[in-house]
Amino acid sequence: MAKFYTEEHEWLEIDGKKVRIGLSDYAVEQLGEIVYVELPDVDDEVEAEEDFSSVESVKSTSEVYAPADGKIVEVNERLDDEPEFMNESPADAWIAVIETEEEIDTSDFMDEAAYKEFTAE
Repeated sequence: MAKFYTEEHEWLEIDGKKVRIGLSDYAVEQLGEIVYVELPDVDDEVEAEEDFSSVESVKSTSEVYAPADGKIVEVNERLDDEPEFMNESPADAWIAVIETEEEIDTSDFMDEAAYKEFTAE
């Protein structure tokens, strides 16, 4: 499954109408030590570009934005008990899975090479 990135520093794994979302290594590095992840509830409706979760660190709080309209179908309960898992392995510490009405247009997002260039600026 290909990974895509947003300008808000979320990573997305898109599989048809489902998208798994987490924070990029860059975002986690900028946040520092993560102390709390506010998870959405399963069945919550989300709207594209609206925040649905937040990640708190000792430095600041970062909102997590939905890449498309849809419904939360799964959340990573591990982050409730172990928010530090996000620091240990950002690529594995997904926050939620959103199911959308239509397949997501990946042209709205960056691939890994474009994201590396974006974060180097």
